[in-house]
Amino acid sequence: MLLGSVEAGGTKFVCAVGDENYQVKEMVQFPTTTPEETLAKTSEFFAQFPDLKAIGIASFGPIEIRKDSPKYGYVTTTPKPGWHDADFLGTLKKTLDVPMAWTTDVNGSAYGEYVAYKDAGQELSSLVYYTVGTGIGAGIVIDGKLVGAKGHPEMGHVLVKRHPEDLAFKGVCPYHGDCLEGVAAGPSFKARLGIAGQDVPFDNPTWDIVAYYVAQAVMQATLTVRPDKVIIGGGVSSETFLQKVRVQFSEMLNDYVEVGDLAEYIVMPKVANNGSATLGDFALAKQALEEGK
Repeated sequence: MLLGSVEAGGTKFVCAVGDENYQVKEMVQFPTTTPEETLAKTSEFFAQFPDLKAIGIASFGPIEIRKDSPKYGYVTTTPKPGWHDADFLGTLKKTLDVPMAWTTDVNGSAYGEYVAYKDAGQELSSLVYYTVGTGIGAGIVIDGKLVGAKGHPEMGHVLVKRHPEDLAFKGVCPYHGDCLEGVAAGPSFKARLGIAGQDVPFDNPTWDIVAYYVAQAVMQATLTVRPDKVIIGGGVSSETFLQKVRVQFSEMLNDYVEVGDLAEYIVMPKVANNGSATLGDFALAKQALEEGK
């Protein structure tokens, strides 16, 4: 049995085919250009596999996940040029007659992490997965199910308390300015310093400022969901950065609730090489097949 995965990012698409054990058999990636060109390449890739049974799709957003909405399967209010109100799912279904699971990119990663821990014999009752990169998003899994009914979580756009040494920075979010994404996503480094985050040394105080904001997000997730783990992936994340987040989080939480060893609570992704979304997509595709979606 072959299952498909589409990790649809604002910069690139990663398409993969795997077996029933979620082992990748073939993978391709290409730039995210126009919906017409990019979705055509996606269809062409999967058309090579006549035994494909289902596809899991994890897309940048916001997206419409309500099945009773006329825009179910659409990318909606994204700032990505050309993709506003793009019929992602409907376009693929014109050429690929298989069940499809449809969720956000970060939900795909969150579910992949849930599957990875379960396969390792450490099934988690709940987890929160943040991606901190070009943007910030989060997915929540509770008892094996993704959270979100009327819409998917948009936890990257919550408001945060401003760092006292960062009050003049207006933020980079085109919708909210200084929400979490606006002050802590990758582009905020260049907006503050004129250089990309990967080129900023870790002793630069900007890293402590960004860690302060991400620690607030972890605190919100902790006190709202009480998850077993908070996983932080994305281009900005690293073990060095997470240690800064843990220090800030410990000070903020002030032992109010018990979360255990912070090195085991706030962690990097378990799936290596940014593979969380692909694993999650395969698992969600299998679910879609079983449910006949």
